[in-house]
Amino acid sequence: MNSIFLLAILLGYLAVLFYTAHWAEKKGNSKWTNNPYVYSLSLAVYCTAWTYYGSIGVAANSGLSYLPIYLGPIIIAPSWILILRKIIRISRVNKISSIADFISLRYGNSRFLGALVTVICLTGIIPYISLQLKAISETFHIVTKTPLSNYIFNDTTTLVAVALALFASYYGTQYVDASEKRKGIITAVAMESVLKLVFFVVIGVYVSFFVFDGFDDIYKKASLLKHFKEKNTIGGLSQAINWFLLCVLSMFAIFLLPRQFQVSVIENNRENHINTAVWLFPLYLLIFNLFVYPIAWGGNILFENKNVNSDAYSLLIPQLFDEKTLTVMVFLGGFSAAISMIIVSSIGLSTMITNNILIPYNLLGKLKIAEAISRKSIINSRKIGIFSLIILSYFIYRFFGLNYTLVSIGLVAFVIISQLAPAFFGALFWRRGSKLGAVYGILVGFIICIYTLLIPYTIGLSNTNSTFIADGLFGIKLLKPFQLFGLDYLDPIPHALFWSMLFNFMIYFAVSVSFKGNYRERNYAEMFVDIEKYSSNLENAFVWKGVAYVADIQKVLERFLGEVRTKRALSLFHAKYNIDQNIVTADARFIKFAENLLTGHIGTASSKILIASVVKEEKIALPEVLRILEESQENIIVNKKLSETTNALQKTSAQLQQANQELRNKDAQKDEFLDTVTHELRTPITAIRAASEILHDDEDIPTEMRQQFLQNIISESDRLNRLIDKILDLEKFETGKQKIYLSKNNLTETINKTLQSLQQLIQNKKINVKFETPSPNIRAFYDEERIIQVVHNLISNAIKFCAQPHGAITISVSEEQSFVVVRIHNNGKKINEEDYEAIFDKFYQSRNQNVKKPIGSGLGLAICKQIIEHHKGKIWASNATLEGVTFTFTLPNYNTSETISL
Repeated sequence: MNSIFLLAILLGYLAVLFYTAHWAEKKGNSKWTNNPYVYSLSLAVYCTAWTYYGSIGVAANSGLSYLPIYLGPIIIAPSWILILRKIIRISRVNKISSIADFISLRYGNSRFLGALVTVICLTGIIPYISLQLKAISETFHIVTKTPLSNYIFNDTTTLVAVALALFASYYGTQYVDASEKRKGIITAVAMESVLKLVFFVVIGVYVSFFVFDGFDDIYKKASLLKHFKEKNTIGGLSQAINWFLLCVLSMFAIFLLPRQFQVSVIENNRENHINTAVWLFPLYLLIFNLFVYPIAWGGNILFENKNVNSDAYSLLIPQLFDEKTLTVMVFLGGFSAAISMIIVSSIGLSTMITNNILIPYNLLGKLKIAEAISRKSIINSRKIGIFSLIILSYFIYRFFGLNYTLVSIGLVAFVIISQLAPAFFGALFWRRGSKLGAVYGILVGFIICIYTLLIPYTIGLSNTNSTFIADGLFGIKLLKPFQLFGLDYLDPIPHALFWSMLFNFMIYFAVSVSFKGNYRERNYAEMFVDIEKYSSNLENAFVWKGVAYVADIQKVLERFLGEVRTKRALSLFHAKYNIDQNIVTADARFIKFAENLLTGHIGTASSKILIASVVKEEKIALPEVLRILEESQENIIVNKKLSETTNALQKTSAQLQQANQELRNKDAQKDEFLDTVTHELRTPITAIRAASEILHDDEDIPTEMRQQFLQNIISESDRLNRLIDKILDLEKFETGKQKIYLSKNNLTETINKTLQSLQQLIQNKKINVKFETPSPNIRAFYDEERIIQVVHNLISNAIKFCAQPHGAITISVSEEQSFVVVRIHNNGKKINEEDYEAIFDKFYQSRNQNVKKPIGSGLGLAICKQIIEHHKGKIWASNATLEGVTFTFTLPNYNTSETISL
């Protein structure tokens, strides 16, 4: 492929990356950028060019040896719910911006420890960034089939490195507070994670099912190759120990790598995003590794006895079959894997350099002198740091060659970073861990790494002329770097991890037990280990004694935060602790609050130094620290109980108010009910009395008129009787006294019975009734007498409200999975939508006299609702599309148990 064309594709891809980051920054807290899936996918920055290319090379040359690096994170992922959540909570409440800040803060804001952690990270990660740039360069030349250029400005990687440096330095330093969330970068990384996975799966499917005839075909052909069996077995006990140590190494890496700490902790927006990450990230790794083996051994089959780089099989295989589009897709996937690691790592390392070396050691100017270090100078130092780190890595790649595989350098980086493990995990779970123990443990572990890994790798693994590797230091065989103290059955990486971790942990433990830390260390130990107790009131747990003035501290805050933000922060503090805003002196809570505000800008050590420069602190004995912490813990418990009691009282008060309102509503309903019942009863009674008085007073009334009055008395008496029956029925239903006698019945027959009883009325009104049923035998589960009452009421209402003339009623029945549905439609006027529910209230029509009142009690629909709901069904009204109203109700079908609770 033409180099210029591929370069244009790369530039286009980088432009899309820029646009994605810009769009995400503008969107802010949009659901598209702030969700658990973006967070989980950003964790896949773990999968670098090492995963994309290097794992294939390892699988091709060593079989299953590539697996432990991915098994470790998969095994440890469920623990994130406890461990990672704790780390995130500690970092959030303390405004931590890097792993160096995290460790430094736990051990008393130690400036030296923060700088040491930064140096460790730089030593491990810069060569690894160089390897990513090397991978980009080599794969570019594989795709374009061009030779590597010795001239810098003819090297495509030069342009790529500069573009990445500009991108990362711009979008990675949007905020002076390094603990702020970089939504643009994280969204871009998540997008790259999706692309690299998709492209890798595509090449895996292509190799497995288009080049070969499935996994079985690859296995059968690969099993014929030399050393296949030896390469694809775990081996004996020694190899199992190697695997175990590599799994442990990758477990450490998923927590401690600067890029992983950046995306998993610093960029976490919500703790509950972890719930998605614990299953999505392991799933991502499993899918990625599903096709590593087929591609690796597919490449071994296709390129048998050919001198090619097995790391590049994913590119060479499609290129072999002239699949240019697929080759470019795979290249872009590998490019994504490399640059996401470069960008995130450089941002994290730049923050660490600025906050833990440049500022605390006055390399940007005197920290205690006003205006010597400003917000602008901090941002510029980080931009220069990111740019310089990427360019430095590029020059290391160009001038030092790094003639090692991606995996080998990656594993060396892992071992170096793992030296932080005892101090890091001790910070989370062990109160006794001290700064001296952490410092000496890390230093000794790092020295062992240098001896067992860095020096041998610098000399060269294959350098047979090196007596250091072959015979050990000063010719002492027990000091062989790869067989230290006679341990000869471990590979170089597990070997270095074992000895460095052993001495690191032992020294950390021994020194911490032997030498007590100062009061600040013990104070932070309590806050880290028991963060669940202190997370909501962290300032209350901070131990400090001395003299400090709010005005002095406020000036320091305004220097870095600005006047507006400082005033807003102070207002929140005063409101949180109910403190008078005019108070002059500052207490321990305010000191901690101020340090936290500065931590994101200048780091934990620098914030302590800066606040200490404007206050007069008194030393505190360790027993007093413990006493203050106990009092603080008691206060927190009391405050928690008071808060719980207050919440309970508020809840009870709300419930009482709600109950009181319900009683008022019931009282109003009772008055309304009595008024309406009185009105409804008075009507027939008045008619009966009037007719009776006429008959009583006028004995000469004609016989026909007498009969008419007597008929009126009988008719009104029947009406009065029906009304009383309905009121009694409704009362029984509402109080639960009414019983429903369920049985299995034929709903079609029930409706037909009801229609027969109304046939004369239907004919008198000249209404056309249409009964639609899919079957003459529709079985349902109900009390037939009560359902006849419901159907009778609904059809009677339909008759009353039908259009005049040309009235039409349509009755339909349909069977659903669990219910039988009955619909009764009339072609009369529609109902106001706001009355859909109100029409089922008692005496609804009596309360709505703005239209001509139809004949009836106003209780029919209320009784229908009670009957249907006692059958565990539903009833509702709705307007038809064209004209009229449809009443619908449901009943349980035959599948419903007769033991249904009623």
